[in-house]
Amino acid sequence: MSDTQQRIDELVKSNEVLLFMKGTASFPQCGFSGRAIQILKACGVDPKAVKTVNVLEDDAIRQGIKEYSQWPTIPQLYIKGEFIGGSDIMMEMYESGELAQTLGTKPA
Repeated sequence: MSDTQQRIDELVKSNEVLLFMKGTASFPQCGFSGRAIQILKACGVDPKAVKTVNVLEDDAIRQGIKEYSQWPTIPQLYIKGEFIGGSDIMMEMYESGELAQTLGTKPA
């Protein structure tokens, strides 16, 4: 496992809710990342409780996360070490109630 993959693995395993995104929770830098944050808020998650990783600040992480998850796009959500998906999957899970259930929250 490369250093980058090891760093990603440690982040995934040590944060309950982790979002790899473009930008930050308070300043998303792409529509999909902004949508992911809004979905989490709608699920009743405090944005401060979400660990975010700005992939625009680290090109190794930006490429490495795609390999780590076998998923080609960003954002990517992990809950309790498990890869959930990108903003489209998050939206589907939100609409069905499954995302709030996975997060253990009540929708806002």
